[in-house]
Amino acid sequence: MNGSVFDAVIESAIAGDHDALNQLWHHSRRWVAAILLAHKPREADLEDLLQVVAMQMCRKISSVNEPKAFKSWLRTVAINTAREEGRKTTRRKKSMLRLVGMEHANNRSPASADFIAAESDESKRIYQAALSLPPGYREPILLRCVRSMSYQQIGEVLDLPTTTIETRIARGRRMLKELLNQQADQQELQSKTEQTVGARR
Repeated sequence: MNGSVFDAVIESAIAGDHDALNQLWHHSRRWVAAILLAHKPREADLEDLLQVVAMQMCRKISSVNEPKAFKSWLRTVAINTAREEGRKTTRRKKSMLRLVGMEHANNRSPASADFIAAESDESKRIYQAALSLPPGYREPILLRCVRSMSYQQIGEVLDLPTTTIETRIARGRRMLKELLNQQADQQELQSKTEQTVGARR
């Protein structure tokens, strides 16, 4: 969909055209999913959050002033949806901990099972490591690696110059590589320690 056609679809959607809304959501769904993956709690269901964003888009798109503002607006909706789910998750966890008398327990979430692009343990490990990057690097990395978006497309979604996206992705990859190396070193050390302890028994 070229720029002029896309703008026309957005204008129709803003005016309340249901067919245009459906077409616009179909076009935007993939990159919205990547934004949610970058910000949502690990255990939150991606499809549920996508439905929330879609409903918000249908209800509030009339507040968008012009087509050029649509992507930035929808990105904000996605981020707010993910963060609100994070607050709900935190409240639920605290309530459960209070219920069992473990308010101060170190409660860590299990690894996410909804990484839709993961086909191996290694890809899941890399994805989990990417989630720990600072948001400014996490979003571009996920949009590039998970959604295969171009630097220009990522720049449009994040409202940043392409050169900034290139720099952040390069730095994010270095940070990710260092993090994975640290994890590998820790696992190797733990394995050697366990072997040593086992040999002494």
